[in-house]
Amino acid sequence: MAKVGTMALDGGDPRLPDKEGQFGGQSVVAYTRPQMRALHDPSVSFEEYYYFAQQTRAEEKEHHRLAPSGQSRGVLSTIFPSKSGTGVEERSEKRVRDPLMPNTNTSDPTRRASVTDEEWTNASRAVRTATAGAIFYLITTDILGPFGLPYAFATTGWGPGVALYTVFGIMAGVSGWLIWQLFMGLDSYQYPLKNYGDIGFRLYGQWARYLFNILQSIQLITSVSLIIISNGEALSEAVKFKLCYAICCLLWGIAGFFVGQIRTLQKFGWLANAAVWINLLIIFLTMGFVAHSPPLYSAAGSSVGYGINPALVTADANGVFPPIQHTAGLPDPSNFGASVNGLMQAVFAYGGCMIFIEFMSEMKHPHDFIKGMWGAQFFIYICYMLYGLFMYAYQGQYLQNPSYLGISRYSWQTVGNVLAMVSALIAAALYGNIGVKVLYNNIAVEFFRAPPLTTSRGKWLWVAIIPAYWSIAYVIGAAIPDFSGFTAIVSAVCILQFTYTFPPILHLLYNIKKNALRSGEGFDPATGNVVLYDTGVKRLMRGFMAGNWYLNVWNIIYFLGALATAGLGIWAAVENLIVIYSIPQLNAYGCTSPLDVTG
Repeated sequence: MAKVGTMALDGGDPRLPDKEGQFGGQSVVAYTRPQMRALHDPSVSFEEYYYFAQQTRAEEKEHHRLAPSGQSRGVLSTIFPSKSGTGVEERSEKRVRDPLMPNTNTSDPTRRASVTDEEWTNASRAVRTATAGAIFYLITTDILGPFGLPYAFATTGWGPGVALYTVFGIMAGVSGWLIWQLFMGLDSYQYPLKNYGDIGFRLYGQWARYLFNILQSIQLITSVSLIIISNGEALSEAVKFKLCYAICCLLWGIAGFFVGQIRTLQKFGWLANAAVWINLLIIFLTMGFVAHSPPLYSAAGSSVGYGINPALVTADANGVFPPIQHTAGLPDPSNFGASVNGLMQAVFAYGGCMIFIEFMSEMKHPHDFIKGMWGAQFFIYICYMLYGLFMYAYQGQYLQNPSYLGISRYSWQTVGNVLAMVSALIAAALYGNIGVKVLYNNIAVEFFRAPPLTTSRGKWLWVAIIPAYWSIAYVIGAAIPDFSGFTAIVSAVCILQFTYTFPPILHLLYNIKKNALRSGEGFDPATGNVVLYDTGVKRLMRGFMAGNWYLNVWNIIYFLGALATAGLGIWAAVENLIVIYSIPQLNAYGCTSPLDVTG
């Protein structure tokens, strides 16, 4: 059998006719071409996905080796990426911007019949333009991660906080590695992976795809909602509560109409770059501010201490507030649910796994993703933890969520708020970008045969959809009265699943299917048939025990542990929301800000 790399580099399988895949009497193929398949065709086997993935990886490796920009990619080039390079070059002299492709609605099978194999793969290559440096910044753009972490430490105490955050950080990196392996083994130019749901579909079927897409859509739109509300609170505080709180939030929803028009992740690269450095500036500034000023006692009603035990932040008859307190362990073991809710804020810092597939799908060389991912995880762990511990040391039970809202001196408070609003808007635009793509590709394209976003008509549909998406995000966020409670339920129901529960169970089946392949088995492109010497339980057991069987055992243990943690988080979040909703709460439909106790 010819080597996969040879097939990828000289144009196809040498066993096929020279005019493989052509129509109009030029040649007749012996199998259904990838572009003629339905978008999610259940008849495509794992072995076919895996076969084309190996071809694509071999071609990427060769082009990366030959490209001048790919010869040296060190740490500095990841953190300070070059603007050069627009993607993997085509093998054909005919450019992908041939008049045929932009005018062809490839969502319609009848229109795809006119697309050749070369045009189909070139179209897939053309959208892959992001670099490892861009990925590093996209992952670390998360605005909610660092500024929710002090709240997490305040609810868990020094010891449990550091231990749990360390464990979550290590396992988030492991999950990222698992997702990367899944992408490398299932994605190809012929069958590109677009989102998390596509992996579920290729391994477990349509039901997994629907589940993942629903949860991913919920997480993304609620993340946008959270940022709209946090920015609304920051703006209300910056204008000294003189502007109606509902308007403060609405302004950020409207701002999303415009920043959301950025369609490709490559264009987000430099914005994400700026957002990371802005976040670092906010971190350093707020650390300096809290070291030279007392907590914002006037907002004690929305502090972490109030959620644990109101007596911790309630002033006495003389108006004197309790002193700042710290604990080595849980601050109130009798209120275990509050500590679990705080822990969910830490989970938010590692919520990027959900959109790793989208990041890799737009990378020119996805093999480099693992470098950008580990760099981002290490950055998140070190910087975020140091920030969280420092803020907890100076503000204790009076910490706010997000933490920059708890600065007591107005001038300093405003500096942090303004910077945070800019950075948060960039992060919200990124979440909205991915969220709209998930909905567009899985609803508009699949059910209504909408044109791809690379076409002129698709671009205009994007322009129309963005305002609707941000409007819905505003409505959702405005209806939730408790910011920390909102983040806790989103973390437990969505983020924890995508980062910790789903990766091991997906990788388990992928590893079994891959390891079960023996010499002579697999997809035969000459006939379109899949050759397997056995099936059923016997094959599954052989795949489980072959090769790195210990990784399969670890995946099972990891999955069960993550599932139990998710169940615990959901219980704590629901209990917390029941308590919150038992009394009247302020929301973004009114004019009084949650931070304005005099309103």
